[in-house]
Amino acid sequence: MKKAGEHANRAWSLRRELTARNFVDALLPQEMAVRAEEVGVRKAPMDPLSLFALAVLAGAFIALGGVFATTALAGTAAVAWGPARVLAGAVFSLGLILVVVGGAELFTGNNLIVMAWASRRVSTWAVVRNWSIVFTGNFIGAVCTAATVYVAGTHRAGGGVFGATAFAIAQAKLDLGFVQAVALGTLCNALVCLAVWLALSARTTADRVLVIVPPISAFVATGFEHSIANMYFVPFVLLVAAFDPGFVAASGLPAHSLTWMAFLGRNLLPVTLGNLIGGTVLVGGIYWFIYLRPRARTGRGPVVSK
Repeated sequence: MKKAGEHANRAWSLRRELTARNFVDALLPQEMAVRAEEVGVRKAPMDPLSLFALAVLAGAFIALGGVFATTALAGTAAVAWGPARVLAGAVFSLGLILVVVGGAELFTGNNLIVMAWASRRVSTWAVVRNWSIVFTGNFIGAVCTAATVYVAGTHRAGGGVFGATAFAIAQAKLDLGFVQAVALGTLCNALVCLAVWLALSARTTADRVLVIVPPISAFVATGFEHSIANMYFVPFVLLVAAFDPGFVAASGLPAHSLTWMAFLGRNLLPVTLGNLIGGTVLVGGIYWFIYLRPRARTGRGPVVSK
């Protein structure tokens, strides 16, 4: 009787320990893949108004990260290139932290919906609909934030050094070749989706923040290209050039090659294509193949016709 009681107590202690560990420990990659698929199933059919509103928020959040990164880079001309870029990347992480923790819909992160699509749990139309609404909302949110930052006169901050830094960032983006921009976009969204992927393992807000910062810092520091971030960086400079030509002339900033057509055709289009490749193929597609393809698991969800 005594031994039976000891065994019962030991079993209860073990059960409590396992429960506590499961609550605290991060999810394993297999569990992360299942969670990513379920998130995709929930995101794809979201009602368009809510989806659009959350997308506008995400565009604004990423733009705020861009403002922070520009501030960090301003006045660092005498600082070594690498450390200054790492600092800018670390503070730019604010954007994705706000998206993931605060709740918003980001086009580049939503590329992971492809995992639910590959499992035939959402239709092709649902994926295209989601991406189209979110991309449009991200654009509006980022451009409106750029306009607000312009109206606030932020380009004149620090004696104009903020504006000069913003012009340098935008010019570098428009100087890229088409294939180069695709490649940089591919590498960028591989890291962004890896940040989202790692956040799926998290149990707490602190976990999410900690896993987001390194991949985002890496893509910004290395100079990879993010389509939604560019919806802030380049339009902000275009607005300054259009509505404050006196500042541009006084600062001696090159503005003749900065146009909306150049932005859309030479940067946004190839970078978006690269982002799609990096997110859907290099992260979502590969992890689906490893953990979610028919031979990798059983007990699949319902099939949706395409």
